[in-house]
Amino acid sequence: MDTKLNYYILFSTYTQGMALKDLLTKKKIPCRIAPAPRSIQGELGCGMSLLLQPEDIDAARACIDLNHAEYYDIVSLPCQINPKRNRFC
Repeated sequence: MDTKLNYYILFSTYTQGMALKDLLTKKKIPCRIAPAPRSIQGELGCGMSLLLQPEDIDAARACIDLNHAEYYDIVSLPCQINPKRNRFC
């Protein structure tokens, strides 16, 4: 069974994250604001990240390069979302 990957774009500041979110939204590249996973947050002061699906990461990287957008790092992690969470029956 393949584990689905999620991509997280990490930022040094919240302002960098919101600027990139605006750029990606204008280019119709799906992303959403998410907390930076604790396992990769490290020493970053900003706990915000942008969450992208694998099929959107190449378009996001191209948008970042074209617009010289600021970010700290892009990392991939296995999907941590449990669709059965909080289901009791």
